[in-house]
Amino acid sequence: MTPSALHSEHGLAHPLSRSHRPQSVLVVGAGPGGLAAALLLAKAGLDVHVVERLPHVGGRCSAITEQGFRFDLGPTFFLYPLVLERIFRMLGRDLRTEIPMVRLDPQYRVAFGAGGELNCTPDVARLEAEVAKLSPADAQNVRRFLTDNRDKLEKFRPTLESPFRGWSDVIRWQLMKLFPTLKPWRSLDRELARYFSDERVRLAFSFQSKYLGMSPFNCPSLFSILSFLEYEYGVWHPYGGCAAVSEGMARIAREMGVKFTLGEDVKEVLFEGDRACGVRTQSGSYRADAVVMNADFAHAMTKLVPNARRRKWTDAKIAKKKFSCSTFMLYLGIEGRFDELPHHTIHCSGTYAENLKDIDSRHVLSEDPSFYVQNACITDDSLAPHGHSTLYVLAPVTHQHPNVDWAREAPAFRAKLLKQLEKVGVRDLEKRVRFEKMVTPADWENKYNVYRGATFNLAHTWGQMLHLRPRNRFDEIPGMYLVGGGTHPGSGLPVIYESARITTRLLLQDFGRSADWLGTPGAPEEHDSTVAVPAS
Repeated sequence: MTPSALHSEHGLAHPLSRSHRPQSVLVVGAGPGGLAAALLLAKAGLDVHVVERLPHVGGRCSAITEQGFRFDLGPTFFLYPLVLERIFRMLGRDLRTEIPMVRLDPQYRVAFGAGGELNCTPDVARLEAEVAKLSPADAQNVRRFLTDNRDKLEKFRPTLESPFRGWSDVIRWQLMKLFPTLKPWRSLDRELARYFSDERVRLAFSFQSKYLGMSPFNCPSLFSILSFLEYEYGVWHPYGGCAAVSEGMARIAREMGVKFTLGEDVKEVLFEGDRACGVRTQSGSYRADAVVMNADFAHAMTKLVPNARRRKWTDAKIAKKKFSCSTFMLYLGIEGRFDELPHHTIHCSGTYAENLKDIDSRHVLSEDPSFYVQNACITDDSLAPHGHSTLYVLAPVTHQHPNVDWAREAPAFRAKLLKQLEKVGVRDLEKRVRFEKMVTPADWENKYNVYRGATFNLAHTWGQMLHLRPRNRFDEIPGMYLVGGGTHPGSGLPVIYESARITTRLLLQDFGRSADWLGTPGAPEEHDSTVAVPAS
């Protein structure tokens, strides 16, 4: 059987012979996944070059810095730091030393348009007391929820840390045996109904599905582990914001010899035969023995790779996939402070179910949108000039759809969102704004190269997870590997970092290099610190 036939039949990239032992890898995109992959590949002794379209690192996990105000462009919740801590240990570094951060308590406040609020604390006794204010009966089930999800995470963790290259891997991990735990037929909201009868309490333990851009009414029940992760391992604020994590990773990567080319937009992937061998930007061409793609998957495929080179992920097939919601963003530099407003506040619409239908199925703008506001300066006053503060305001909205013309709708929706902020105590805001930036789904698509502006990538339905998601060793194109939210395990910073470890392991194996130092999927955390790591 020829190598091409092997690739066609089994979906495998051509493994490179041990005698070749290539030294160069090109990483497209300096987002969280690209940065983590660059660090690990550099530690393995490879020559790593990162090419990034923006003039700074971080991608959607970068900073907006204007007039003395600093905002995270995208993620503001730093969760489950164990994943990145492990990567840093592999580098011989300590995450908390390199990137100082503080655990928040309360983690956030959830305010309900239907009435009431919940100050969510990692102190379980206090959390039970908070839940009891809404539903005394539900408070009795908080510990059972945490215990059950601790078990669920431990059983599913090997799956989140392993590549899925086809049905054989699904069978190998014996996922059928996990069905009673995972309950793939059940939605997240239905799963939570086993513990909590008050829909407000269920919302407080399920709004995290929006981290995946999904509704709790159609998000798989597996993702009850998201709220568990917050209570078990904390919601953290890195000083300087989540962008400081990206900046710290890039600093360490440069110290390890990684080359960065910033401000160059990749125009196409280059090929030798059927194998990816580099990229072309507006300034020239860069070649390497392998390409790690950290750009938004659907955008990268439809814009950088000829359609004829793809069979399973053609333009037409990508267009038929289910994509996450998008977000409407306001970044506001404010004169004065809001010391009564928590670091994170989530406001759930009084018509929450209808709001989600507007986003996910009707693709229209809601009259009563849910929203999130970050008031980070109560924790980190370095983010604004003295006597000022930053407000980061996000409303989940439909991804790009003909029903919404943002060029026409944006001003009115902005005004509505400012009015909504009054519901969490932010009043007389407009006259205090000293800096403002707005980002709409159209901006995510056209300025940040996010397909359909779907900021959380492909939806996390069971039909788009595991081996049915674009694979870490991209089986359509030999020599190309994927990291980021568009590949396995999925969206969200912890699993994006994990995608880099999965992909690095596959790439090193194809290069004939040892990957044992990357650890065993599902092994206890302490196991990783005992693994022999190769010299840089």
